[in-house]
Amino acid sequence: MTKEKRECMSCRDVLWILVFWGFAVNYMLRNNLNLAIVGMVVPRETSAAASECTGPRNGSAIGAVRHVDHNITASSEASGKSFDDRYHWNEYQQGLALGAYYWLHWVLQLPGGLLARKYGTKMVFGLGNLLVALTGFLIPLAAHYSLNALICLRVIQGLIAGIVWPSMHDMTAKWIPPNERSRFVSSYLGSSVGAAITYPLCAFIIAAYDWEAVFYVTSVVGIVWYGFWLILVYDTPRDHPRISDEERNYIIKSLVESRNDNDDDDDGVVVGDDESRKKRRSKKVPWGAILTSGPFWVTIIAHWGGVWGFITFMTQAPSYFNYVQGWNINATGLLSGSPHVARMLFSYTFSMVADWLLRTKRMSLTGVRKFANLVCVGGQGVLTVGLALSGCEPAYATFFMITGTAINGAVSSATIPVFVELSPNYASVLFGFCNLVTSPAGFISPLVVGLLTNNNQTIGQWRLVFLISAANLGFSAIVHLVWGTAEEQPWNNWKPREKSAKENVEGAHREVRGLIAEKPGSVEDKDNEARDTPTTQRP
Repeated sequence: MTKEKRECMSCRDVLWILVFWGFAVNYMLRNNLNLAIVGMVVPRETSAAASECTGPRNGSAIGAVRHVDHNITASSEASGKSFDDRYHWNEYQQGLALGAYYWLHWVLQLPGGLLARKYGTKMVFGLGNLLVALTGFLIPLAAHYSLNALICLRVIQGLIAGIVWPSMHDMTAKWIPPNERSRFVSSYLGSSVGAAITYPLCAFIIAAYDWEAVFYVTSVVGIVWYGFWLILVYDTPRDHPRISDEERNYIIKSLVESRNDNDDDDDGVVVGDDESRKKRRSKKVPWGAILTSGPFWVTIIAHWGGVWGFITFMTQAPSYFNYVQGWNINATGLLSGSPHVARMLFSYTFSMVADWLLRTKRMSLTGVRKFANLVCVGGQGVLTVGLALSGCEPAYATFFMITGTAINGAVSSATIPVFVELSPNYASVLFGFCNLVTSPAGFISPLVVGLLTNNNQTIGQWRLVFLISAANLGFSAIVHLVWGTAEEQPWNNWKPREKSAKENVEGAHREVRGLIAEKPGSVEDKDNEARDTPTTQRP
């Protein structure tokens, strides 16, 4: 009976679910302000689309509906509704508030990976989400006090959350066999579902209650998730009290066979005793080799474009469809959230295809990763250009936004697992350093949007925003296609401690032998003299 239950849902399946919702919570707490800010500020009287484009767009039914819907909304809002409870923040100030989360988000990316190696992903990932959820209760109070207070609190949230993403790679390296890695990493795209849920949920809460309730609800969701995480998740198969012997042995065998070395310390992370695991965690990181590794930097460049493109779509979608395309708050919530559902579905489907290509050996590991990244950043780059040129056509804008966000989901089979494959032993460190480099895109992109659209919400300015994003995406796609690789790097098996220990022992033996030879009055020499023949004795 027990075996059947375990076969129906393995511990890896439970882990996938908890990781999925963990990243969903992470993005709910990150993105709740993106839509809430639409209900926090005094609305503009007209949209850029309404002012620059009159009437239905080339007979577009969607354009007509959007145009009528906006006019009804705008006229009702202009007919005497008071906005005394809202803030008079211009686009530049809104950009500061939206980007503040990312100002120091990069600071703890690398420490997050190092902390996960030392204390385990369960603690680091879990506490990261929990602390951000707890600080979320203070956002309404901070906003009422001042814009600067809100910005400071968002900076703190982003700083704390910096440990979350890189910490998960350490658990992935310990739990997931290589031929399941693409599918498991798709759980990271729970972030997309979190974003998809957040936008319509926030729109409903704002319409039914007020914008303050948005932050209370999302924080409660985060606390509930942490309770399940604390009970059901363990750092390694060896630590899990409910795992079956079959599943544990399968994981261990797959991970050991995938390694190019027989390093007992590294395997000890799964099968060794506590001492071997502690020894592995204390092992020095080969910083020199990592920071001078070409494949590592190529992967970072590839990841940069995807981060810039995704952040631009995710952060600016509510403002773009509200100010430019003229959708009201509920329509904006649905339209901003739907691309992220498509992203998760695309990610999961594409990851199964990628794992199938690897299992059947139809493509090499490097070939699969290059193909996935070309779809992820190259495809999104093309669709971003389409969005930039969509102008007054809301149907086209909607299509390009949804499709461009969806294919970004291929990142779960592209750059994210590459960091595990370049170095399973230092995966969390690599991903942490990558996020250290790429996280600034999270605040540079909103800052660029704020500067370009401040008191200038025109289709031309938004076209420039999207073309800048497309340029980043295109550059990243080309660099990775030419120079990218997923082969394990030699420094993954860097073992200076073991080598130096052996050399020290041999050196100590030589030194002792030398000292003995130089001291004829020692006990050893006397014993040797007693055994020596007359021909070898001194005269």
